Amino acid sequence: MEQAERNEQRRPGELRFYPIIVGLFVAVLLISNIASVKIVELGPLVFDGGTILFPLAYIFGDILTEVYGYKRARKVIWTGFASAALMSAVFLVVGALPAAGGWPDQAAYDTILGFVPRLVLASLIAYFAGEFTNSFVLAKMKVMSRGRNLWQRTIGSTIAGQAVDTTVFAAIAFIGVLPTETLIALVVSNYAFKVGVEVLFTPATYAITGFLKKEEKMDYYDYDTDFSPFRL
Repeated sequence: MEQAERNEQRRPGELRFYPIIVGLFVAVLLISNIASVKIVELGPLVFDGGTILFPLAYIFGDILTEVYGYKRARKVIWTGFASAALMSAVFLVVGALPAAGGWPDQAAYDTILGFVPRLVLASLIAYFAGEFTNSFVLAKMKVMSRGRNLWQRTIGSTIAGQAVDTTVFAAIAFIGVLPTETLIALVVSNYAFKVGVEVLFTPATYAITGFLKKEEKMDYYDYDTDFSPFRL
């Protein structure tokens, strides 16, 4: 099938659901970043609180790349990056401002929202590297498979992207801070949980992508795409 036929698409203004997916993606990213300040232990699993929600960011990333293509997904990844950076900067600035005399919760604010620069840097770099790895792998697998077996590329791209994301974040944020045993448990638990969520959500991913392709009249194949993450 010719590229023009396979990349059937509407004009940007006619993409009704694209802004909704973008909004949900950014919301999941920001909420999970705040929740990640708490370390949770459930049985043998040790993970940060953001792990409960953050895998959905990769599912939305899969949907964006699968339906709308890598170029549009790249813009959304940058939007999420800018939003997370802005959120972190605002929290740090507000935390540094003098508290009102009658407000006794500065210590609590600093504990929950006063992200140390190391954690902010770890989160942003890990997100950037992981999301672009995920989108790149999925786009390439889609072209190579000619669009068959969606489950292989959603799971395969998540395995690659989450490996990069989880390892980079843990290395930057916690090496020298957490005991080696705890750090390894954190990485393994986070990674297993995130990939497991992707697998469990595969039927939902199929349903959503099928719905969007039909409604948006969009099923993009990245034949000649420049995959540089820095090309906007």
